[in-house]
Amino acid sequence: MFFLSDPCGISLRTLRLSALGPTRQWPTFDSLPTRRCCGRTTFVNLFVGIDGGGSKTSCVVGNETSILGSGISGPSNLVRVGEQRAREAIAAAINQACSGAGVNPSHIQRTCIGVAGGARQETENVVRRILSEIVAGEIEIAGDMVIAMEAASGGGPGVVVIAGTGSIAYGRNAAGQTARAGGWGFAISDEGSAHWIGQTVIAAIMRACDEGQPPALLNSMMRAWQLETREQMIMAANATPTPDFAGLLSAIVSAAESEDPIAHDVLAQAGAELATLAKIVIARLFRQNEEVRVAMSGGVFRNAALVRRVFYNNLRLTCAHALVSEDVVDAVKGALELARKGAMAANP
Repeated sequence: MFFLSDPCGISLRTLRLSALGPTRQWPTFDSLPTRRCCGRTTFVNLFVGIDGGGSKTSCVVGNETSILGSGISGPSNLVRVGEQRAREAIAAAINQACSGAGVNPSHIQRTCIGVAGGARQETENVVRRILSEIVAGEIEIAGDMVIAMEAASGGGPGVVVIAGTGSIAYGRNAAGQTARAGGWGFAISDEGSAHWIGQTVIAAIMRACDEGQPPALLNSMMRAWQLETREQMIMAANATPTPDFAGLLSAIVSAAESEDPIAHDVLAQAGAELATLAKIVIARLFRQNEEVRVAMSGGVFRNAALVRRVFYNNLRLTCAHALVSEDVVDAVKGALELARKGAMAANP
């Protein structure tokens, strides 16, 4: 471990070279990222934030104030894709972000990753082992809702509703108390998520077929799954492992924009379900009529204007004190900020 001092008065953090491990090439001082200040060269602190989702993995590399590079790869949800595919996705996203930033992963001081189930010890152990093979420095594992909350409100109170492959609402009040609603998995929960939307649309299509009125949306869903017949779609929908219902979201949004009634109704229902999750958390954490900042996060909110609109209107109808932000927050930026804060706390 080296302690670097700065004659210009800039506070520098501790660089933990021991985290690089025996199989890596140890960096020299000349190879470490630097900056010029007051005519002197100082070493730059580098941080990584990762959002490991069920559909994609996002990564950003930054210093104390700026984002220097970003990367996107495939899913890294351990339950959905397993350890090997998660490792490949996380490594690909980190390497892409580091390449864009022009830095080596061995120069990273601290990494924070948000994943579903990050609070579970078994999940934390696997993710920590994966990251320790890729980056140097300290590693922080958090739940996906924690990094989204950081992106939405920093350390302050509020509620964030995530609608990606899965869904969850998470909040914190001024006293630091937290609560969640939803996010219990595809089989019993995740209402309003991309998976739930895709599965609900397929179920509605089959009900229409039962009634002797095969909808036009049937063909769109078969094309999205690259299938040719309704029978193939039935087999795919009931296959093990569970098919990629979330991958149907784009086609469903397009159909709703073309006024397809099934697609429209399901997306509207998704917005209402997500508003219900927010209401549950608000009721548990905040006093009646207390102003509450509410944020949206995830691909469903980002890509489906109808879901955003119904969510906003439904929540405001019964929670007039909810201050809903129109912006969809990027959870990976919350992970980066937590990495920065963690480094500052460890090396004040």
